Amino acid sequence: MAKKKTDDETTPGSGSQMLRAPAEILYAAELEQLMKDDKYDRPPGWRMSARAVLTYICGGKSGSMEITPKYIGHQRLVEIAISTLVTDRSLLLLGEPGTAKSWLSEHLAAAINGDSTKVVQGTAGTTEEQIRYSWNYAMLIARGPSHDALIKSSIFRAMESGTLARFEEITRCAAEVQDALISILSEKRLSVPELATEVPANKGFSIIATANTRDRGVNDMSAALKRRFNMIVLPSPATLEIEIQIVRKRVKELAVNLELKARVPTEDAVAQVVTIFRELRTGQTLDGKNKLKVPSGVLSTAEAISVLANGMALAGNFGSGEVTAHDLAAGLQGAVVKDEEKDRLVWQEYLSNVLKKRGAEWRPLFTSCSEHNT
Repeated sequence: MAKKKTDDETTPGSGSQMLRAPAEILYAAELEQLMKDDKYDRPPGWRMSARAVLTYICGGKSGSMEITPKYIGHQRLVEIAISTLVTDRSLLLLGEPGTAKSWLSEHLAAAINGDSTKVVQGTAGTTEEQIRYSWNYAMLIARGPSHDALIKSSIFRAMESGTLARFEEITRCAAEVQDALISILSEKRLSVPELATEVPANKGFSIIATANTRDRGVNDMSAALKRRFNMIVLPSPATLEIEIQIVRKRVKELAVNLELKARVPTEDAVAQVVTIFRELRTGQTLDGKNKLKVPSGVLSTAEAISVLANGMALAGNFGSGEVTAHDLAAGLQGAVVKDEEKDRLVWQEYLSNVLKKRGAEWRPLFTSCSEHNT
């Protein structure tokens, strides 16, 4: 008999020694409840209906359980993404760094298939074999081409099982590698000429790809490949309040998962970090009165989460357990000053012209940041 999962094993961030457990493990209890309570039709190969997937991603109620939102933003964009995966078209999530493209991709795969681990990571070194298949060369030399010698890619396995594969940072791959997807997405078949066979995709197969808008011009996708995807642009958080909500939620989850020995930063501390990031990212203060120089780094929501988590690590290991301005200043310095020559001046101007002139509640952070930037 299979061992029944306890509450500790199914709550986010607990019951696992994995540094980063996949979404289907972290949120197993929510997924099980949604499947149990699901009364709508399920598309072929899906574990739950499109409506249940939406509830899992955007939050809501399932029976007596409160489903936590995984993506805080435009619900209509999530509906379009889910509807795309119901059809035979693949999905491409575009956006600036830190706009939760990979996060949304992972949670869509977890909800739909219960497996978000069929992933191709796009890099300059990604080869066509990582998209299609490769060979166990010892077996290939000893016995010649055979099914046993075949090493299947994540996309190959997704086609066979009728599930989703994820392709992260697709525009980081060379154009000829990207184009290996064209025949797969058009014909829904993968040819293996060495075995004189083709592998048809089963119902439910699709690909969720992500692309960073800052990578445009590095390896642009061909028009032929773009036509095979339905593209959705994920925007940066629309308001300061929404971004603060996102950051606080993710910092709390990271604190539990990483077992950080410090208290979660106060709402004021989170608001200050998010405000600094938004202002430097947009090149103006929130009130629109002052224009600002923009640093070379990517001051995304994900970076703000990282700064606050790092502050908790400092406070827990070398401080009192309470995150202070001194703990946050070190992370802010590292996030903003990526180019020592240019960004240090940008940061210094911001500290002198903006932060210094704000109220007493900003004084500790201004003092600590100024000390770090000397």
